[in-house]
Amino acid sequence: MQAAEEMHAIARSKYGTPDVLTYERIPRPVPGDQEVLVQVHAAGASIGDYIMVTGKPYLIRLTPFGGVPRPRHRVPGACMAGRVAAVGAKVTAFRVGDEVFGQAVSGAFAEYVVVPATLIAPKPVNLSFEEASAVPWAVASLQGLRDVGALKAGQRLLINGASGGVGTWAVQIGKALGAHVTAVCSTRNVAMVRGLGADEVIDYTSTDFADGGPRFDVILDTAGNRSLSDVRRALVPEGTYVSVSGGNSGVAWVVRLAAMGLLSLFTRQKFKGLFTTPNADDLMVLKGLVEARSLKPVIERRFPLREVGDALRHVGGRHPQGQTVIECASVSRSEALTTR
Repeated sequence: MQAAEEMHAIARSKYGTPDVLTYERIPRPVPGDQEVLVQVHAAGASIGDYIMVTGKPYLIRLTPFGGVPRPRHRVPGACMAGRVAAVGAKVTAFRVGDEVFGQAVSGAFAEYVVVPATLIAPKPVNLSFEEASAVPWAVASLQGLRDVGALKAGQRLLINGASGGVGTWAVQIGKALGAHVTAVCSTRNVAMVRGLGADEVIDYTSTDFADGGPRFDVILDTAGNRSLSDVRRALVPEGTYVSVSGGNSGVAWVVRLAAMGLLSLFTRQKFKGLFTTPNADDLMVLKGLVEARSLKPVIERRFPLREVGDALRHVGGRHPQGQTVIECASVSRSEALTTR
């Protein structure tokens, strides 16, 4: 019997701090009939990955992405970009060698990952693999604004936490949808967020967006640091609040969702939580916006695959700026970049 091919990957056998992660050689995965094997050139590291490694809030362990009592998936990581290395017997949309990006259930912090063909799309032609690996996280901003918030052209949008991994995408998507965008961030991020196209920027260290100023049709909250009474004061009478942040406590998140549901029953204002659904159709929407120069990734830091633990400590800390990327494969500049 032929021995399974191996690859380098970041693995773990239990939940915990990023210290539980190890750099190992493990068997290379094999795609099923409707799956694709992707050679990962870069992966995006986010607060979501940090949560999956730590297993906190604890409710995340009860989802298909978690596992009880130990992680269901040994290799973490979701968002990635790379080249198709093999396709399943029933996959017709992709061929070996295609450049793709997308979001796996898990396993992206490795040299190869298996992902359903329905969760990847052709890579934007004007981005490197590193840049493209950060784009799938924009699905959260797209679905939060377009679908949950029902944002319309001409409406006033406020983004609380505009300088982070979700917020930087939300500023740009809000503008692409035709909204008047007000971004809330700290002093050090004001210039960066304004450069993304925000019409107004509020420095929360000196100004409170809920203190009697303008009211907004939609508020997208990635920070989760304001009470619902504060949010109500900043919304128009029929406005919509969309919460992206689950907080550090699963119980607190459930309580907040329940309170939001009750408020929606007794007021014309709507309070909704965002539960992102990765899919290829939204990846194609983002690809179009990127290639039209309406969106661009904001990459703050890059880490080699061996240093995923350091990357997760960074994104799990306070106030990371934009996206963090993991370099998973050695790619020459001519291969990684296409004509811009």
